[in-house]
Amino acid sequence: MNPIYERGGTVTIRPARPGDTEAVRAIRNHAIEHSTALWTETPQSPAEGAAWLAIHLARGSAFVAEVAAEVAGEAAGEVAGFAVYGPWRELDGYRHTVEDSVYVREDRHGLGIGSALLGALITAARAAGHHVVIAGIEAENTASVRLHQRFGFEHAGTVREVGTKFGRWLDLTLMRLPLA
Repeated sequence: MNPIYERGGTVTIRPARPGDTEAVRAIRNHAIEHSTALWTETPQSPAEGAAWLAIHLARGSAFVAEVAAEVAGEAAGEVAGFAVYGPWRELDGYRHTVEDSVYVREDRHGLGIGSALLGALITAARAAGHHVVIAGIEAENTASVRLHQRFGFEHAGTVREVGTKFGRWLDLTLMRLPLA
């Protein structure tokens, strides 16, 4: 995939590999502990993280943003973010609809990595023959809403107070992108 340039170096979007498990788990756990992006307060264990990523690897629906060596202070191959898609609902009537997840490491927000990851994910979902991508976003996460809008996702509705985290009720904004 094509590299993107930021902070004097490059970041390449590529399919995820089993060796990315710990980096992906660290990004997920940071989101669990510090944000309302994932509606759980229980961090993933190493075994849970490996099992979760293995499902996405098997379907070819996981991508990472890999930092090149020339970025100051970081090792070559460091993961700056990841994106996955998976079934939106488990019943077979929903088999052509997938849900996306895009996460960028905290110190890499605002650099275009999320856009590059979402673009790769949409391309892969389309190539796999999916019909619609759904995004379920905590309603106050305006950065994620804007990211999805830039890719043509439309607001499909907001469901009020369907989740809770950090002692408050959360609203879920649903967005959809037709692929066909």
